[in-house]
Amino acid sequence: MKTRLAILGVGRWGTHLVRNFLAHPDAEIVAIADSLPANLTAIKTKFSLDEQSILLTTDWQTIKKQVNLDAIVVVTPASTHYPLIKEALQSGYHVLAEKPLTLDPVECLELTRLAQQQQRQLMIDHTYLFHSAVNQGQSIIKAGKLGELRYGYASRTHLGPVRQDVDALWDLAIHDIAIFNHWLGQYPEKVQAEGQVWLQKNLADVVWVTLFYPNGFQAKIHLCWCNPDKQRKLCIVGSQGTLIFDEMSTDETLTLQKGYLETQGEKFLPQGQAKEVIKIAKAEPLKEVCDHFLRSIETNNTCEFSSGFVATKLVQILTCLSISMERQGEVIDIPPQAF
Repeated sequence: MKTRLAILGVGRWGTHLVRNFLAHPDAEIVAIADSLPANLTAIKTKFSLDEQSILLTTDWQTIKKQVNLDAIVVVTPASTHYPLIKEALQSGYHVLAEKPLTLDPVECLELTRLAQQQQRQLMIDHTYLFHSAVNQGQSIIKAGKLGELRYGYASRTHLGPVRQDVDALWDLAIHDIAIFNHWLGQYPEKVQAEGQVWLQKNLADVVWVTLFYPNGFQAKIHLCWCNPDKQRKLCIVGSQGTLIFDEMSTDETLTLQKGYLETQGEKFLPQGQAKEVIKIAKAEPLKEVCDHFLRSIETNNTCEFSSGFVATKLVQILTCLSISMERQGEVIDIPPQAF
């Protein structure tokens, strides 16, 4: 049987989710809700939707009253997630939510535990963790090809869109933090952040993040939404080479830049320098997200790397980074999360 879905929110990202679920053989979209009638009109036109088979409404409560559902997909602003997801889980629906799960780690943990109690799947769309380059990168690191891991750095910059509900930290950082955590197989124990404001009061336009991991590894992240030099690059440096994930490069998305230093007397000489372009599968990460969600419902097995627990930890890290920014770059300890 197909999983009957309602999609809440059909802005830019919600439209991509509609496209993917419409194309999936195991999914049936039975309802779409959005507070803006114009978005509903646009989605109806774009995909030639039949209102006899798909309910289009501005009111989520209408869906609950009129349609038989298995799951909902939440693509609304993060500030609305908590009440929507809580109500959905209490109603017995499985939930796929856009990141971040909520803006409060306490709320995240509550929803995660509620999903367990209700025996329903709660999965969060951390899209990059489903990217074939990220999966390949994790395999390279696990195989020890970088040698001793030393530090990492990432840049996520562009010229708009500029958010008005959250700062650049909450808008952008979760992607790179998720990848670093996934590749390292651990969470940072301390964090530090500094930001600067130009465009909107109290919303940082550029943020510099440092993540401190238990094994001594440090990662630096540069985030900005008013920089015309668009970058989507993340690197991990080891004693034997550097792994580079450059999303802006179509031909060399994932590369292993090999090389190490050899001592000769008091000198350090470069050795073994070579560039290896890693082949990655051509697959849309969001399609993989949708497929994993449907498989999780079918098998009743939680997606471990995009679960409510992972989402809770990421929101906890972002919260501590916000505290660090408020305190002018103070290093903040991340308290252990009671899972």
